Amino acid sequence: MLDFKFNELKLKSGETLAPVTIAYQTFGTLNKEKSNAILICHALSGDSNVVEWWGKMVGEGKPIDTKKYFVICSNVIGGCYGSTGPATVQPFPSITISDMVNAQKKLIDHLGISRLLSVIGGSMGGMQGLQWSVAYPQMVKSVIPIATTTKLSAQGIAFNEVGRHAIMLNPKDGLAVARMIGHITYLSDEAMHKKFGRRQKEGGVEFEVESYLKHQGSSFTKRFDANSYVSITKAIDRFDLAENYNGLAEAFAGSKEIKFMVVSFTSDWLFPAYQSWEIVKALKTNSINVSYRNIGSTAGHDAFLLDDPQLKTIIGGFLSNV
Repeated sequence: MLDFKFNELKLKSGETLAPVTIAYQTFGTLNKEKSNAILICHALSGDSNVVEWWGKMVGEGKPIDTKKYFVICSNVIGGCYGSTGPATVQPFPSITISDMVNAQKKLIDHLGISRLLSVIGGSMGGMQGLQWSVAYPQMVKSVIPIATTTKLSAQGIAFNEVGRHAIMLNPKDGLAVARMIGHITYLSDEAMHKKFGRRQKEGGVEFEVESYLKHQGSSFTKRFDANSYVSITKAIDRFDLAENYNGLAEAFAGSKEIKFMVVSFTSDWLFPAYQSWEIVKALKTNSINVSYRNIGSTAGHDAFLLDDPQLKTIIGGFLSNV
């Protein structure tokens, strides 16, 4: 893992974050023209090691082929995997998705890359990709937003608030509860039925789904920081791509040179397909080059992280034609 350090970052809130460290990793080789760089943005609990958490998609011979592309992935500010966050700066200021992207932009400038071949991300990572397309359209050739939205629904905000409230009552146990809630939203009803049904653990003490959620919650507390969870989920809640514009179509008005591939999943009830379709409609209003795929899946929101052959084909094919 590499560190990029700079003196300060002006935040949307008006505050200044200083000093700043961005933890990042790169995979593959940047070509002479510096035209093969892809930035992959992680979701809520991710890190810079994209070949681990998205190993089915990124690597040699994979759809995002590191023999062909130079892949960059950084831990967001506010995170707890090397980048500046609540564990390193106290008190930690309020941050936004746009602040995360502005920090990433400084990293890309540091690497000497004037235009990214693509910005790709799922869930919160997709929010960052959309923000890139609006904030720095001249630096992005294509964007692949997956299972994401331009603004979180009231339901999504509600789930995040319950998790934060649990953390405020007890940071460690509350973080476990927040993760348990999260995992319920990441899976569809059908996925839950297939994975667990009403099966019980040996001895009938508890249902398998109970054991699964407890394990996910407990293991999460060993690898994630409760204050980072609060900071990042608040940034997700506040994200509204059209906030400073008269509607979503106006927000995308400056993105006409970018090619988009928008992807959703039929069973994703956390970021349902209609939210992706709203992105597509706004892009089409501007006559922007956009393709859309709503993939049939029973896996729920987490489908983008799984070994989905359709998603692999879509991403690999799209990148080959950017």
